[in-house]
Amino acid sequence: MVAALELGGVDCRLIFTQLGLDYAALDNPDARFAQDDMTRLWRMAVEQSGNPAIGLNMAETIRPSAFNVVGYALMSSSNLLEGFQRMVRYQRIIAEGADLSLVILPDCVDLCLAIHGDQLPPARQSAEAGIAFSLAFCRWLSGGEIEPLEVRLCGEAPVDVSPYIKVFGCAPKFAQPDYALRFSRESLQRPLPSANDTLAQLHDHYAGEYLARFGDSRMTHQVRQLLCRLLPQGEPKRDDVAQRLNVSSRTLQRRLQEEGTGFQQLLDECRRGLALQYLAQANLSLLEVAYLLGFADPSNFFRAFRRWFAMTPGEYREQKSTR
Repeated sequence: MVAALELGGVDCRLIFTQLGLDYAALDNPDARFAQDDMTRLWRMAVEQSGNPAIGLNMAETIRPSAFNVVGYALMSSSNLLEGFQRMVRYQRIIAEGADLSLVILPDCVDLCLAIHGDQLPPARQSAEAGIAFSLAFCRWLSGGEIEPLEVRLCGEAPVDVSPYIKVFGCAPKFAQPDYALRFSRESLQRPLPSANDTLAQLHDHYAGEYLARFGDSRMTHQVRQLLCRLLPQGEPKRDDVAQRLNVSSRTLQRRLQEEGTGFQQLLDECRRGLALQYLAQANLSLLEVAYLLGFADPSNFFRAFRRWFAMTPGEYREQKSTR
């Protein structure tokens, strides 16, 4: 994204400073930026460049490393359809504020992109950049032998559509319900020049390891750790936790749901577990325990504890002391 903006003459270092973002973090492949910060970056880049179609510059930044290990997994896929399936499977590695999906029809396939905002609606440039980059990457992989049957974009049609026709090779359909590229199924099933099943399996292994670190259990684990740190300061809010984890509140909620839990459930579990630890410390009064668990009103703590263990905190402490 930064490479695309700088191609358009945007001073990203200046904008990063103005937004309070760490430009040096771009060199860290494990770094993450909140979606709303990226929305602000797109807005300021459009304002600075005067080019509302600046997202299309992403088509000129093609390199496999831009998709991390997913890019190399795509390169080694037998064909683009298999590559798309890998891209959807490993989407979380590329970005956590977006979702890719495949709609496979009898004669064609749609690659659909959705960008999720939080407090701010996502910038159209973000989705247009993703669509432009995906098509350019497909052309690069196939040796230029792939063209879309249809390009769908959600935004209203601009006065000048020539930049879009130049990038996509056709006039996109604007004001559509989704962002999508449609390809013929036959074109996606042609063998790729870089196909290599052995390398594909190797890249799948690395991608799986990456997801193990940053995927299924990562969000739940991080939220639990953060809640334990924040509780003594008062009841943590989901928006605040999401901001500290550099994801949108909506993305946080979705990720936790995918992992079979939710923010309120994790908050409850953390409080319940910590309550037992604190009550085991005789030097802490019940009032202090309530405040350490983030309850502004101690009566809420007593009600919650009775719900958890069918007894009051005092009864629990007394029961433990008589054993």
